[in-house]
Amino acid sequence: MAKALIGHLNSDLRDPRLALENARLRNRVAELESLVLRLSEENDKLMSARAAEILTGDAQEMQPA
Repeated sequence: MAKALIGHLNSDLRDPRLALENARLRNRVAELESLVLRLSEENDKLMSARAAEILTGDAQEMQPA
């Protein structure tokens, strides 16, 4: 019964290659998540800057000549 339970549970402790692969994948996921966060923040800044440009450009066009 114990062998069946151990076989049923997918433990990385039994195979060091699986443990290394799992750790590598977890690190890669963390890297990608931080990249997504950084790019999202950069995109928000660019969108704000562009919105400000559009608003100031429209204000200049609406002034009488």
